[in-house]
Amino acid sequence: MAVAIEIKGLKTAFGKHVVHENLNLTIEEGAIVSIIGGSGTGKTTLLRQILGLEKPAAGEINVLGINRNTASSEELFTLNSRWGVLFQRGALFSALPVFDNIALPLRELRGLPEDLISDTVMLKLQMVGLAPADANKMPSDLSGGMIKRVALARSLALEPDLIFLDEPTSGLDPVSSDSFVELIQNLHDELNLTVVMVSHDLDTIVDISTQIVVLADRHVVASGPIETILSVKHPFIEEYFLGARGRKVLKNLPDYETMMKRVGRS
Repeated sequence: MAVAIEIKGLKTAFGKHVVHENLNLTIEEGAIVSIIGGSGTGKTTLLRQILGLEKPAAGEINVLGINRNTASSEELFTLNSRWGVLFQRGALFSALPVFDNIALPLRELRGLPEDLISDTVMLKLQMVGLAPADANKMPSDLSGGMIKRVALARSLALEPDLIFLDEPTSGLDPVSSDSFVELIQNLHDELNLTVVMVSHDLDTIVDISTQIVVLADRHVVASGPIETILSVKHPFIEEYFLGARGRKVLKNLPDYETMMKRVGRS
């Protein structure tokens, strides 16, 4: 399996405050990755650095074979069209209707004719489960779940290889959250996407992640499927996955009892 993202020796510092130190991480193409950790561990900061929105103090970030430290402006431009981002609250432009919010990256990066843009926007709306009539609505007319779906449609506009999601289910009721998670899973399967998300939603993390990345002590303390994570003895993992709430979620896994015995957690 090819590598989608590789991070080596990453250091993040704000003045004298060091958030990441010698952080290393590998994400393979086609994975669904959840980045978790306690408050202040730099989860969203790491996401922003992968996207190039913030620059680390040291280290190397390679995305889809492109080294951010040495890439040309042309390579970075191409890279920006190969991923989509869903920000925590959707980040829709309030003055633009749904159609124009989704069309924006197509107009900015591709310079496509309007008839093709229109066809693409309507297709993306359909892909995220929204009706054609929703294209004319303003963001203020949308529910929280619809905002997430429009933002997801926009992130898919350029047919990316990578999707980044920052707290994709935050603010959603349980029914809307489950529906949105199912949508992400289906899109991942249909489009062969690599999905990287920051999330606190334990149900989502356990349900769809093929790789969980645990940030603590300024670096990655565990990375892999849920069974690998549970085999690591660390206070955050103990509290997060093996407390009352965590065990309740884990018990929904079909091989829960067998898995817990394998990792010595029965």
